Formats: sequence, C-alpha cells, structure tokens
Amino acid sequence: MQKSGLLELNAVVAVSTHRSFRRAAAELGMSPSALSHAIAALEQRLGVRLFHRTTRSVSLSEAGEQFLIRVQPALREISAAMEAVGEFRDTPAGTLRLNTSEGAAQMVLTPIVLEYLNRYPDMRVDIVTDRSLVDIVAGGFDAGIRLAESVPQDMIAIPITPPLRFAVVGAPQYFENRKKPKVPADLIAHNCIRVRFPSGTIYKWEFEKRGDEQSVDVSGSLTLDSHHLMIEAALEGAGIAWTNEFAASSHLESGRLIRVLKDWTPPYPGLSLYYPANRQMPAGLRAFINLVREVVSP
Repeated sequence: MQKSGLLELNAVVAVSTHRSFRRAAAELGMSPSALSHAIAALEQRLGVRLFHRTTRSVSLSEAGEQFLIRVQPALREISAAMEAVGEFRDTPAGTLRLNTSEGAAQMVLTPIVLEYLNRYPDMRVDIVTDRSLVDIVAGGFDAGIRLAESVPQDMIAIPITPPLRFAVVGAPQYFENRKKPKVPADLIAHNCIRVRFPSGTIYKWEFEKRGDEQSVDVSGSLTLDSHHLMIEAALEGAGIAWTNEFAASSHLESGRLIRVLKDWTPPYPGLSLYYPANRQMPAGLRAFINLVREVVSP
C-alpha cells in the first residue's frame, strides 16, 4: 500500500472538523471535487470507508473516528516541527488561524489584523467567525478572541480591547411620538428588537446602576440574531435595539440613532486574545501577541 500524503491526512481532519467537503475545501485552498477525490483515493488504499456521505451531511465512520484519533496528534507534531524550524527565519511565515465572533472581528480587524499583515507579509490570517464559543484546540485554531468573561479557565488570556459597553438605541423617527425610556421597566411599553442567542434562547436585556441590577424580558415584533441587522432595523425606525456601543458608534455620532438608558449600561471587561497554555507557541502567534501588547499598552 502506498503511503498517504500530508494533503490527504489534512483533508481528513478538515472534513471531520467542518462536516462539509465545501467548507473543508475552502480551508485547504482546493476544489470540493479535488478534495473528494483525495479522500476517496485514501479510502481505497486503506480499504475502509472513513466518512458516511449523504446529500445533506458528512460524518465520520467508526473506522474514520479511530483513524483520526491516531492521525491528529501526529499532524500536530509535524506542524509544530515546521513551526520550530520557522523560528530560524527573520520574519514569521505561515497561517495564523483565529476563532472569534463577527463583532469582535470588526473591532480588531483594522487596528491589529491588517497591521499584522503589513508587518509580516509572509503570514496569512484565517479568521473564522462563530457566535457560539468553540474549542479552539479541537478546531485547529491558534487562538481565539472573545469577551474576557467567556475565555476558558485553562487558557492564557491577554486583553485586546479596553472595557466595552452595550447601548440601547433607536432612530429619531421612532421617538417622534413616543416617550424615551428613563428606566429599564419603561421598555415594556416599547417595540423592542429582541435578541436571539445561538442556543435559541431569547436574551433578557440586562442593566445595572449603582449596584441595582435589573433584567427586562422585552417584547417586540422583530427577533434577530445579528447586531448588524438589529442596527439596520433600528435605523429604519423598526424599534429599539440593544447592541454593542462599537457597532452603533458611527450612527450615534451622525445622529441617525439616539441612545437611551446610558446610565444603566456601565462598562464591562472587553475582549481578550486567548490561546492554550501547554502547547509550543508558533512564531506567527508570538508576533501577533507582541503586536496586541503594543497596541493596547497605554
């Protein structure tokens, strides 16, 4: 039997991670058909089926699960060896894979990520946005960027933004014939754009003022799971939105949105870059961390 190439082994890992040939192919920079042929060729040489395929789903077979258990650690060792050799280069080279949320990615894209690419032209950055918190080690990511309170305890965390705030906003035309809320309970009388979490749970808007914590189960005709869409709806006068201050800042400055209940939305710890504590650090990640510290230092 011929020996399997690294491409085929990485293909197995990518397909098992994404449960999709299309998304795995995009990660590996190849066409879905080429990826499918590579997997099929490997299965033929091994004499077993690694994946169960249907028109709607892809899942590991029992043989595939056992194969992956043995292969993944070996691929990590190979990757670590290549990164170690890369330490002898003058500048980092390779791919830095980050997992974060869409809102967090918007905050760090220009001041940090694009500056990083300018400084290290041999590096590539692959950002995957996900509203749910994922296991960055199992997902093959070098690091993650999340709210400080969401960082797993077994990770090393570095602040990447100053404290953040949420904002309750509405368009001027929405408030033309309505009283602006003065306290959180006033929201009951308003048409609010409700927030849905990835789990499907509808978020109860949370407020705090001088130790007085309140949560309001708002009602409204529109429920969304994207802060971008919430702001767009609020701009059109569809209701009051609860969103992060960063996303609404330009519209607040222009007057297209009006902020209410500001004294009930105090700052909270911002975003942190986090990464595993017990793994060899790639040169690209080390350079990224150094840049983060440079940018956020006073």
